[in-house]
This record gives sequence, C-alpha cells and structure tokens, in this order.
Amino acid sequence: MRILDDRLYSENHLWVKKEKKKQAKIGITEFFSAKGEEIINIDLPEEGEEFEKEDIFGSLETVEEVYDLAMPVSGTVISVNEKVLDNVDILNEDPYDEGWLIKVELSDPSELDELLPPEDYELKISKEFEEIIPEKITEEEE
Repeated sequence: MRILDDRLYSENHLWVKKEKKKQAKIGITEFFSAKGEEIINIDLPEEGEEFEKEDIFGSLETVEEVYDLAMPVSGTVISVNEKVLDNVDILNEDPYDEGWLIKVELSDPSELDELLPPEDYELKISKEFEEIIPEKITEEEE
C-alpha cells in the first residue's frame, strides 16, 4: 500500500495535499482497497459548502459497508471531482491522483499541523492491519 510523502493524513484514512497558500486537495488513501474492500459508490458535497474539521462531508460505500467521510480540515469546497462521481472505479485504481475527492479553501491553515505525517500514518495502518488480519483468519476458520 502506497503512502505518499507529499501529503498529510487523517485518522480516518483521508489524505490532504496543500496546493496553494490556503488551498488543499482531499482524497482517500489506499486503505480501503488494501483491506480488500471495493468501493462501489461515493457521495460528495456541492461546491460552496462550508465544513468545520470533523464534519461529515460525504460517504463512501464499499461492498462491506458505508463509511462517513469526516473533514480533515475546516474549509469551503471550491471544486468537486466529477470524474469520481461518474466513475467510482477511479477510487479503486488511483485514489491519490485521478481519484481526489474535493478541493477546499482552508479556513484555518494551522489545522494542517494536526494531521499525521506519512511516517505516523504508516504506523497507524500497520497497527490497524494487525487487528484486521487475525479477525479475518478467525472468521475463515469458523
């Protein structure tokens, strides 16, 4: 699973890439595909909508369940990736480039400091996979 060095990460498996002084792109990490969960639908906000950090801005549906998307930073949506809405397979194939979700105008750029750097996100993922893998083995044995 790739974790790119040019982004910051949320506890909820979203990445944030600062683009301009007060603008950032937000997307999902490869966490879902690495867990073997194919994404089948996504719901995103409209341009112009404002969100505070941790507000739910959309949802992601996999074959297994529906996940709420929690805003990693406060801001106003300035662009929505229509390609993803038209073809959700992009999220399964290329979540870091073609599969970005939204662009936001940051309300408080200092919130970026609260996100995880790549190395910390990698540790978080390692721990989560250690918890997931024994569960799957137990389920298969039953």
